[in-house]
Amino acid sequence: MSLEKAAAAAGMVQSSTALDPNKLTPYVDALPIPPIVKNSEMRPDPDDAHKMLSLYRVTIEEIQQKVHRDLPPTRMWGFDGSSPGPTFETRSGQGLIVEWVNKLPLKHFLPVDHTLHGAEPDKPEVRCVIHLHGGRTPPGSDGYPEDWVVPGKSLTYHYPNRQDAAMLFYHDHTMGINRLNVYAGLQGMFLVRDEMEDKLNLPKGKYEVPLLLCDRFLRSDGQLEYPVSGNPRSPWVPEVYSNVMLANGKLSPYLDVEPRKYRFRVMNGSNARFFRLSFGNLLEMDVIGSDQGLLASPVKANRVLLAPAERTDIVFDFRAYAGEKILLRSDSFDIMQFRVASKSVADNSTVPAPLRSIERIPQSHAIRTRRLTLDESMNKVQQSMGMLLNNTPWHMPVTEKPRLNTAEIWELVNLTEDTHPIHLHLVKFQLLGRRSFNVFHFQDKGELIYTGTAIAPTPEEAGWKDTVRCETGQVTRIIVPFEGYPGRYVWHCHILEHEDNEMMRPYEVLPGDKEGAILAVSHWPLQTELQRSLMLVDNQPARNLLVDLV
Repeated sequence: MSLEKAAAAAGMVQSSTALDPNKLTPYVDALPIPPIVKNSEMRPDPDDAHKMLSLYRVTIEEIQQKVHRDLPPTRMWGFDGSSPGPTFETRSGQGLIVEWVNKLPLKHFLPVDHTLHGAEPDKPEVRCVIHLHGGRTPPGSDGYPEDWVVPGKSLTYHYPNRQDAAMLFYHDHTMGINRLNVYAGLQGMFLVRDEMEDKLNLPKGKYEVPLLLCDRFLRSDGQLEYPVSGNPRSPWVPEVYSNVMLANGKLSPYLDVEPRKYRFRVMNGSNARFFRLSFGNLLEMDVIGSDQGLLASPVKANRVLLAPAERTDIVFDFRAYAGEKILLRSDSFDIMQFRVASKSVADNSTVPAPLRSIERIPQSHAIRTRRLTLDESMNKVQQSMGMLLNNTPWHMPVTEKPRLNTAEIWELVNLTEDTHPIHLHLVKFQLLGRRSFNVFHFQDKGELIYTGTAIAPTPEEAGWKDTVRCETGQVTRIIVPFEGYPGRYVWHCHILEHEDNEMMRPYEVLPGDKEGAILAVSHWPLQTELQRSLMLVDNQPARNLLVDLV
């Protein structure tokens, strides 16, 4: 809230042109449910030419979309005619191929800051590349920020989907203008399902509702506006907080529901806003999952905190509220309305406990601990703030090079006054905890002195994650199994304004010395302390000794 007040005071929001959403009649538009994307044809599997995979051809284009009954259509960018784009629905191990076709106009309709790295004047103003957030994806299909294409070109990506059931999402990831492309509307949902989840008998079909929530600044004419700073040298702003909350692209929609259990797959698609979601007056819900799928057991909660790019999986039971109207809220903002029917219905769905087995990775199995800082600095030339990871610009040589099929602990030391949602591509990880430290002493001496006891993950964070909130003045520790593919990926802050201002770094997953030489982290019980010690010789994996031992 203090950041939003500071943004307004700095003149980042032109209040004279701002839409006042309170003057619009709420809950007159039904909540849209994005359609399931349809495949175009079949193509050979890049991993096995004897198999065929579905090809999906998705067009990235400018659209006109009504966000409210009483507003004219809003100029946006979307996929196949809508924002959010159509939802992908697939199964674990069922690969697919997507051709992302760029049919955007040649000029951006939002203000490009050409002083940012990757958005220099010699670059085409309109570019895009798509990243599957949370996907275990080969590096050539991950959406590397510099692998963009211009209008008239396309990218064909392979998603093997060798991962557990989870709600992922796809979005633009273009270097230097990612915040603008996503703000314009380039994001959508991607659901992976598996047999284990099928057996749980959770609410499904029309009783499973995807919700992509985001805030946007709308002018009184219904058009998007992206705020800029008053600095003539750099229009970049550190965060964007807006006046309108959208659910699946609609302002204050409603959803007719039956008095029974519903499953809501919720993601925060905002550039910077954190949501603190609640039903009605803090009614109880069951939180059953997070970024990378189901939790071990349901968690009773009255409110759920979501940073940008975080997801939550919620079951809410409307049985006790037949005939009532319930609001989905975030702090003082009302996002949408649920209209509960009066007539009782049969409901055979369940919320079982346990949901699935989640084995905690022992810290002793990490072969290395990296201490990495989250930094802010002043750009004296542009007279603006810079955001960095480990105080290192994007273009510097890669410094993080984990080995495939090993695990590492990353200690994320937040030296800034912001909470940063940090996302690592390719991998899923477990949160070990957070701990306060003496920031000034660390900045002065480089020594880490803790000032409080370790804080364990909340129950909602105890599952597998791909995005973690790094609180100001705290060290956030995660343990990361590097499984999947060797190659170059990125890690970054998912406040998109920070990411575009170089709070992003490449990292490279190196191959193991020999297949099987380093045990896969999914089989922790097989790995002894002796085997782990043999993996490290001067902080480098030992050659081939482990195979002979096993």
